[in-house]
Amino acid sequence: MDEKQFSATLTQEDAFEFSVAFDHTSLPNLLLDEPEPLGAGRGPNATRILAAAIGHCLSASLLFCFQKARIDVTNMETKVTGTLVRNDAGRWRIGGIRVELAPEFPPEVRDRISRCLELFEDFCIVTESVRHGIDVAVNVAPQFDASLAGIG
Repeated sequence: MDEKQFSATLTQEDAFEFSVAFDHTSLPNLLLDEPEPLGAGRGPNATRILAAAIGHCLSASLLFCFQKARIDVTNMETKVTGTLVRNDAGRWRIGGIRVELAPEFPPEVRDRISRCLELFEDFCIVTESVRHGIDVAVNVAPQFDASLAGIG
């Protein structure tokens, strides 16, 4: 099986605010935060990032297919709507995500877009991974600040 790795490093800036650095890129860091009252809402939270990731992946997959088919897209807008629900233990979970893609085309390509509409979802890494579940391994490695010894 082919395997590629990717990583992101999150560093706490303040309260629930984290700066995210992405590996092997020159991208600026991304600020994540929880909405009020927990955080200050100075950046998107993980739920919104997941929605954006799904929307972007689907948009890019659809545009790529249209490019390969030599179909010009004059504009595209994608709207992602998520629903939060409580599970049996009363914890909030993402109950569903609805994505509406609205590509615009010249009228003469109307009969040529159906093949891409059938294929593009299968090539979206994020959406297909979320749909089928992703194995998430979690390890907590406590770090103790020796300069705080004896305080408290």
